[in-house]
Amino acid sequence: MTVSTTAPLVLHRETVKAEWLDYNRHMNVAYYVLVFDHATDALCNHIGIGWDHTRTTSGSIFILESHIAYLQEVMLDDPLRFTTHVLDFDSKRIHFAHSMHHDRDGYHAATIEIMQLYVNLETRRAAAMPKATLERLATLKAEHAARPLPPGLSRKMSLMAGKLT
Repeated sequence: MTVSTTAPLVLHRETVKAEWLDYNRHMNVAYYVLVFDHATDALCNHIGIGWDHTRTTSGSIFILESHIAYLQEVMLDDPLRFTTHVLDFDSKRIHFAHSMHHDRDGYHAATIEIMQLYVNLETRRAAAMPKATLERLATLKAEHAARPLPPGLSRKMSLMAGKLT
């Protein structure tokens, strides 16, 4: 897949399925995690540590922490587009965000912020990522540094943050 480095990084698209809806007739919160996980799989494939890598090595990724900001609801058959923003990384961890956009209407529906750890599956301990992955991450981080951050990152949850009107 050829990916533009000047535009937002788009590696995944998906459509809201009927079985993802809840009694409010919009996508249930559990499925936000699912579709963001699909976007994370696409990122891991893009940087060389996806499923093919895990099948042929002892390395994989574990999610350490994630936070979702729900900005606007999505409904049955809505087309979704996911953009990815690499925020930071070191030899073992990647800090990134995905934004979910309504692909037809253009609105920003949700954001997830993730801290992920590279793990040796034989020892079940943190391990250094492959050199090629670190090089790809360095390129992405530099490209993404010039772009605005997605809304809702690194927020503290509190009732003091604002009142509902």
